[in-house]
Amino acid sequence: MIHQTAVVDPAAELADDVVIGPGCVITGPVKLGAGVTLMANVYLQGPLTVGERTRFWPGACVGTDPQDYKVKPGFPTAGVVVGADCLIREGATVHAATKTDVPTRLGDRVFMMVNSHVGHDALVGNDVILVNGALLAGHVEVGDRATLSGNSCVHQFCRVGRFAFASGGAVVTNDLPPFLMAQGRNALASVNMVGMRRNGFARADVTLVRRAFREVFRANAPRSEMVARLEALAREGEGGSSPALTEMVEFVRSCRKTIMPYRPQSGRTSDGEGDE
Repeated sequence: MIHQTAVVDPAAELADDVVIGPGCVITGPVKLGAGVTLMANVYLQGPLTVGERTRFWPGACVGTDPQDYKVKPGFPTAGVVVGADCLIREGATVHAATKTDVPTRLGDRVFMMVNSHVGHDALVGNDVILVNGALLAGHVEVGDRATLSGNSCVHQFCRVGRFAFASGGAVVTNDLPPFLMAQGRNALASVNMVGMRRNGFARADVTLVRRAFREVFRANAPRSEMVARLEALAREGEGGSSPALTEMVEFVRSCRKTIMPYRPQSGRTSDGEGDE
């Protein structure tokens, strides 16, 4: 169903049951999967592919030009790919890639709340939550099930690990490892205990991640030492291996930027306890 006030480019490919509400504009090669809904006043610009059952609220704007001085109108781009079952709320924005081979990408079941933003060339995993006003700069990578709380900001080229959590207003300018929490300006604070427990992590893995935070990340050691100590802890896992610690090792080893440092926060013990 397409509302009579909507404007749809002939180049668009729409599944039969797509709903396009009043005032929406679709321009260029936009492909909308089955069950996609544009409520009202949504702007989509191709190249853009949207997965099944994704829903856009009024004012959402996806696929528009990057905020990059070198990009000129009509530039070649791989555009944006949005996964299935995503929720793109009012005023949320996702910008097209500056690259021609790799699009800006949102995984499945991403929840972008009001006025959140994903910059050009960013790669966002599955089940990620961007709370109101959360901002991802260009080339940011966010792992599955990470949460960026309200008004948190991630600097360009940074990585946020799987199940990581940034508290409200946090500023992330270094890489945030998996399973850990950031707060304030670029400061590790604790372990995302709630996220790990709710998602069925083994008690042994949770215990080892807490030890890793206390014994490795709080020490702010050089990266080579950090990797060695994490590898040693991983070998203490059940059967001589811990999937969670192995993931931490790979993240730290492959970092393009420095690891976010630990900084004690006033009023917190920051030992991985009491995070619920």
